[in-house]
Amino acid sequence: MFKQWKKGLAAVTGSLTLAVALVGPGVAPAYADEAAAKNTYRIVALGDSLTVGYEPGMDLNSKPYGFVDRLYEQGLFHGRTEVTNLGIGGLKTDGLNNYVKAVLDERAITPEELQPGLSSIDPRTKQIGADAAKAKPMIAEADLITITIGGNDMMSLVSTVETLSDEQLQAKMQELFQIYKDNVSSVITGLHSLNPDAAIVVADQYNPVPKIADEVAYAKLVAASGEFTKLVDGVAGGFASQGVDIKVAHVAKKFVGSELTMTHILKDDIHPNQYGYETMASVFAETIWGSYQKPPVQNEGQPMRIVVKGQELNTPYKPILRDNLNYVAIQDIVNAVGATTKWENKTSSATITFGDQTVVVKIGDKTVQVNGTAVPIDTPAFLHKVGKEDKTYVPLAVIASGLGFDVQYSSKLRTAFINL
Repeated sequence: MFKQWKKGLAAVTGSLTLAVALVGPGVAPAYADEAAAKNTYRIVALGDSLTVGYEPGMDLNSKPYGFVDRLYEQGLFHGRTEVTNLGIGGLKTDGLNNYVKAVLDERAITPEELQPGLSSIDPRTKQIGADAAKAKPMIAEADLITITIGGNDMMSLVSTVETLSDEQLQAKMQELFQIYKDNVSSVITGLHSLNPDAAIVVADQYNPVPKIADEVAYAKLVAASGEFTKLVDGVAGGFASQGVDIKVAHVAKKFVGSELTMTHILKDDIHPNQYGYETMASVFAETIWGSYQKPPVQNEGQPMRIVVKGQELNTPYKPILRDNLNYVAIQDIVNAVGATTKWENKTSSATITFGDQTVVVKIGDKTVQVNGTAVPIDTPAFLHKVGKEDKTYVPLAVIASGLGFDVQYSSKLRTAFINL
C-alpha cells in the first residue's frame, strides 16, 4: 500500500503548476498619516506552498485561505494589521536562501538562479524574482516574519524510507539536515541583519503519510519528523542565544495520528486541508500572541459580526442587513471607540467627533460631511426603531472610515474588524 502512496506523492510537485499565483508580493499601502503607519502590525510570510496556502484543485484565479490568511485575521483582533505573502510553491531551503540574498542585494533573480525548475512548479516565480528588490523595504519594516520551509527538501525521505536500511536512513537524514541548517541559518542571518527588530517564527515539518499506508514506514517517518523538530529547535535556540527574537511554531506534533483528517493525502496530495491550515494558524497564533481566537462564522443572510479593538460589539442594536448592505447604529460605534456624538433634531443629523476628525451624518442625505468636506455615499443613513427607540443607522464603512479608523472585512468569517 505504501507504494501507492509514494506514486501519488511523486506527482505532488507537478500538481502545483497551475495553482499558485495566489497571494504574491504586494506594495505596502501609503498611509494617510504617520500615526496609522506606526500603529500597523506588519507581517511578512516567507516559504513554500504551505505559506502560499495551496490546496489541490486551485488554479491561478483561486483565493487561498491558508494559515497566513488566518494569521491576518488573528492580527486584526489585536490592531491594524498588514500581511505580505511571499510564499513560492515548490520552494526548497536553497531556493529560499537564494531569494533572500537577492532581496538583501536589491537585485532581480531569474527563476533558474532562484531554484532550477521552480518556474514549472510556480508560474509566479519569474515575477517574484524580478521584484525581489521591492521586498527589501517590506521585510525591513516588518514586525513579524514567518517561515515554512524544508518540506520539499525532506520529501526524498518519504519516497525512499521503505527501501533504506536504518543506517542509510540516518545518513540520508543527516545529509538533508545539514543542508537545512546551512541554508536556514543563512536566511535567518540575512533577515536579522536587514531587520534586527523583527520577530521570526519558523515552523517545523509534519509527516504527511498516515499509519495505514505502512506501519513500519510510518513509525520511521514520525521519528524523522521528531528529529527534524529537534533540528529546528536547535537552529532557533542558537540564534536566540545571540539575541535574535526567534521562536518555533511546533506544527508537526499536531498532525501525528491525524494525517488523514488534516491533509489531502487521500487525494495523493500532502498539503493541509482547511482543518490542517486552521491548526497551523492556531499554533502560529499561540506562538506569537499566546492565544488563538476562533470566532463563530455567521450564516449567510445574517448581519455580519463587528469586532472593535479586539472586542465583539455586543449590543441590543444589532447590525442590519438591507439590500445586501450592512448597517450599524452610530451610537454603538461611538461608544466602542470612545468618540462623542451629538444629535440635532432640527436638521435630523448626528455629529460624531473623534480626535481631530468630525463627521456629520444627516438622515436621508447621500453625502456626509467629513471635517467640513462633503463626501458622497451610496446609501443614506436612516432611522430604525428598536423597541421604543429610534436609532440612526449608517453603512459601517462610512462612519468608520470618516473618523480615520481602519476597517477590514473577512468574508470567510463574515466579520468586520475596526481598529484605531
